[in-house]
Amino acid sequence: RTALVVNLLTEDNLPSYHRALTDTVGRDSAWGEWVHRWTAEEGRHAIAMRDYLLVTRSVDPVQLERERMDHMSRGFAGTAEGSVLTTMAYVSFQELATRISHRNTGKHTDDEGCDRLLARIAADENLHMLFYRNVFASAFELAPDAAMQAVVEVVENFQMPGNEVEGFTRRSVAIAMAGIYDLRIHHDEVLAPVLRAWDVWDRTDLGPDGEAARERLAAYLAGVDAAAT
Repeated sequence: RTALVVNLLTEDNLPSYHRALTDTVGRDSAWGEWVHRWTAEEGRHAIAMRDYLLVTRSVDPVQLERERMDHMSRGFAGTAEGSVLTTMAYVSFQELATRISHRNTGKHTDDEGCDRLLARIAADENLHMLFYRNVFASAFELAPDAAMQAVVEVVENFQMPGNEVEGFTRRSVAIAMAGIYDLRIHHDEVLAPVLRAWDVWDRTDLGPDGEAARERLAAYLAGVDAAAT
């Protein structure tokens, strides 16, 4: 229930994410088509999750609404907002993290209906991740040093978009203890596969700045791995 509520409140803040994306990439041509489609799909996730929680009487609807109003009043500040590279790097990791969080939550519910619902939402999130990951892969081809520097900045400062939810630290600990999303999952199932898809460790097209950023990234990843262990 804790994971469901945190995930739902995160999805509820969609207007802020839409604004952050349009401020960064604009609304013209393919970008406008993508941002509006993405927003519509993410909005549907929130509708479906709220319907499930209310129909099954899993939460106090008054308390849930108060938390929604509180969270949305806080807004959202993205990673280095305004930079296309850091934004695309951030959402590549974030969409995968969201997919895993939804999928693992469904598995822990012991409810076939909820498991199917969250598996379907997770499938959407996976497609979103693939889009952003592919966009950023092209950025690596165009500007490898700048792309590597953006990756380091995002990985070192990564936070899920729901981190402003009231009681997030306490709730995230409960979610981690349940094995839904913890530091080990973050390292092994989010950071590592995305970096591997971008061929981060084997690239030969980096200049001095890119090499320095890659060394910093390797050191940071080693620290996350040790902490997770």
